[in-house]
Amino acid sequence: MAKVELKQPIVAEISESIKEAQSVVLVDYRGLTVEQDTRLRKQLREAGITYKVYKNTMMNFAFKGTDFEALAPYLEGPSAIAISTEDATAPARELCKFAKEAPKLEVKGGVVEGIAYDAAGISEIAKIPSREELLSKLFGSMQSPIANFARVLNQLAEKGGASECAAPAAEEAAPAEEAVAEAPAEEAPAETPAE
Repeated sequence: MAKVELKQPIVAEISESIKEAQSVVLVDYRGLTVEQDTRLRKQLREAGITYKVYKNTMMNFAFKGTDFEALAPYLEGPSAIAISTEDATAPARELCKFAKEAPKLEVKGGVVEGIAYDAAGISEIAKIPSREELLSKLFGSMQSPIANFARVLNQLAEKGGASECAAPAAEEAAPAEEAVAEAPAEEAPAETPAE
């Protein structure tokens, strides 16, 4: 069997993996211990990220003609690929977080939603909270005014309800209306004859 026939299924596997990818990040894993690598793989798997080690030439063939072709300059030395189809910032976030614990892990670069970034750009993207965190913050900020309104309504209910608050206001308005109705119409002053 020719070498090309052996390589085609691997290139096809990579191509299939990146077809629906929102982001792809390349890392250099040299220097990681087996225990660190196992922890990294587990952490990425739990975050819904595919992480694999491929030969650079295979990835280069798979990237051709896609948004990920911009990663070709980073395909030097040992490379592992982290792919996410759900959360665009997840690979950057998880890999950069792990790189703080294991400085030997080096982020090379990546493509997030069609835009290529170097290692510095990926570390900036890693600071973006996950979609779930952003949604929970949004709902929390939307819930705050509703909770405050509910507290005000509760305080009104404890003081006797809205009718108690409305009744004194109506009583104050009634005497003012009566005073206007009882006041005689002012008569125009009589003109004094000119002398």
